Amino acid sequence: MIEIFPTPDLLADAVARHIVACAADAISSRGRFTLALAGGSTPRAAYLLLASDDWRLATRDFRLPTPDWQLVHILWGDERCVPPDDPQSNYRMAKEALLDHVPIPPEQVHRIRGEEEPQKAAAEYESILRSVTPYLDLVLLGLGEDGHTASLFPGQPSVDETERWVLAVPAPDGKLWRVTLTPPILNAARNVTFIVSGASKAERLQQVLQGPFTPDLLPAQAIRPTQGRLTWMVDQAAGGEACHSEVDPSIHSG
Repeated sequence: MIEIFPTPDLLADAVARHIVACAADAISSRGRFTLALAGGSTPRAAYLLLASDDWRLATRDFRLPTPDWQLVHILWGDERCVPPDDPQSNYRMAKEALLDHVPIPPEQVHRIRGEEEPQKAAAEYESILRSVTPYLDLVLLGLGEDGHTASLFPGQPSVDETERWVLAVPAPDGKLWRVTLTPPILNAARNVTFIVSGASKAERLQQVLQGPFTPDLLPAQAIRPTQGRLTWMVDQAAGGEACHSEVDPSIHSG
């Protein structure tokens, strides 16, 4: 399913509401909510809304429940191999935008230890992930201008991984290693939501949605939930062309 919004602000608002709705469904059905966060400016805007008292009042006006944060487990789709206080850290961004402002028990915030040696960090995170849940209720993902998602980059073997849930991978620019979730755990999620904003993503988004299935070149295509729901939430600048043309329905199966 593709949902298109006129502006980045409206996209961020919709993402925040989507998180609330998925949380309410998971908590009602299973007693807790497991959420894997993404980095990036649009997810950050959504996190800021979730942390805002004013926005929480607005959600009540629209009969959206406030999440029971005591029942939420937070994870990450990927992380740069940097300390948690580094400006490049996805954990730091989420902490400052959301986690410092909502009452999630600290032991339910499961960060990737980017300050560790990459292979060790990946192995430790896979162990944590497997101990927390057999699947994720909601995974938020972005789309890079090269077609990558999480830290699954074009031409790397991580895109073809079938068993391990977490891998350490080198970034294409060679500057930093990353730790990333892999297709097996991403495709097992109950909900996978791509968030895409900006005209610079438009051509690549169209290729991912309408082009040949070449996940080695466009890793975002490797994310095809086996039983869950796949949603693309995009702003007009990113999604205009892709959303006004027929899209391969198999990309959105779930």
